Amino acid sequence: MHSEGVASQSNHSRTGTGSSPTIDAVSLAIIEQLQQDGRRPYAAIGKAVGLSEAAVRQRVQKLLDQGVMQIVAVTDPLTVGFRRQAMVGINVEGDLDPVAEALTAMAECEYVVMTAGSFDLMVEIVCEDDDHLLDVINKRIRTLPGVRSTESFVYLKLKKQTYMWGTR
Repeated sequence: MHSEGVASQSNHSRTGTGSSPTIDAVSLAIIEQLQQDGRRPYAAIGKAVGLSEAAVRQRVQKLLDQGVMQIVAVTDPLTVGFRRQAMVGINVEGDLDPVAEALTAMAECEYVVMTAGSFDLMVEIVCEDDDHLLDVINKRIRTLPGVRSTESFVYLKLKKQTYMWGTR
């Protein structure tokens, strides 16, 4: 697992309904270079994509400013003390937004998405251990106004995690 990488879209909205920035082939190539190594020097990226170091720097800044990508350190939760992960499906009565906002504010909730199908919301939770997970689900999520039911999918082993999807 890489220690640094690029998430190729912002965490604000991955399927936003507003207008999206236009990303040309050169910008996609820059994103791909950063996904391989988030610390790759701009000069090396420039050589790979046919631009000067300054032009790469400007494009990267524009991609960051537009929320197209983020440059982040990606960790393996197990190695930094978080031994329990789970995906939780949540059914809500009424408006989803207040519940989604409350979940977004919880540090343990790494991923919150509104869905169509069996669940109204799906939330990825990263916890220190089973007691911590139980506390988050039982005392913090299930007690939120509007939460009707939850179903937990505890991760036993992570087989694949990649952030390369933004340039396929």
